[in-house]
Amino acid sequence: MRPRTGLLRFSLFALALTLAVPARAAADESPSRKDVQMVAPALDKYTQDRLLGDVWKRPGLSRRDRSVVTLAALIGRNQTIALSDHLKLALDHGVKPAEISEIITHLAFYSGWANAMAAVVVTKDVFAERNIGPDRLPAASPALLPLNEAAEADRAKRVGDQFGAMFPGVVQYTTDVLFRDLWLRPRMNNGLTQPEIAEAITHLAFYVGWPNVFSAMPVAKEVFEKRAR
Repeated sequence: MRPRTGLLRFSLFALALTLAVPARAAADESPSRKDVQMVAPALDKYTQDRLLGDVWKRPGLSRRDRSVVTLAALIGRNQTIALSDHLKLALDHGVKPAEISEIITHLAFYSGWANAMAAVVVTKDVFAERNIGPDRLPAASPALLPLNEAAEADRAKRVGDQFGAMFPGVVQYTTDVLFRDLWLRPRMNNGLTQPEIAEAITHLAFYVGWPNVFSAMPVAKEVFEKRAR
């Protein structure tokens, strides 16, 4: 796997959300290991032996990227019960506060404003605990990345032809806000390899569930077969 630079492969976030079905957190705090052992000792065994002892150590993705996809899945599913611990882990693994801020902002559009606001509540406390201030966060209106005008014009035409007559508001916001603004914010990069995507799907099986992963694999397989590695 080629070495990482400083920027995120933002496709990891979108990938996590394609596998995530929104869910509601059941409590405010993560259970301790002793709590888990008292209720589900087999779950504790799988957590320690497989998830932490195996999955998080696989070489196909860095721990930093594993933190990125895990945060995206937790935020997208509104599973704030585990979010605080994983935010701290992500910071320890090198995910920047500005990148976490952009993840939350991006996911507001893909999982809903309520999920993003719930993540804000948890993240605010983690940032305060780590003395992370506004100076380390991205600007509200930064200089945008250059737009591929031809590709965007083709996308806009296809969506407009299909839905423009009946859903003009959605089509307008998809173009003006989503693709001509949100996706052009800096600190995000595309460019994943097929093995990295496959490893992200493997990782997410433990965070979004096997049924979601088995729904995603045929889609990923079709894309892989249409593209060269």
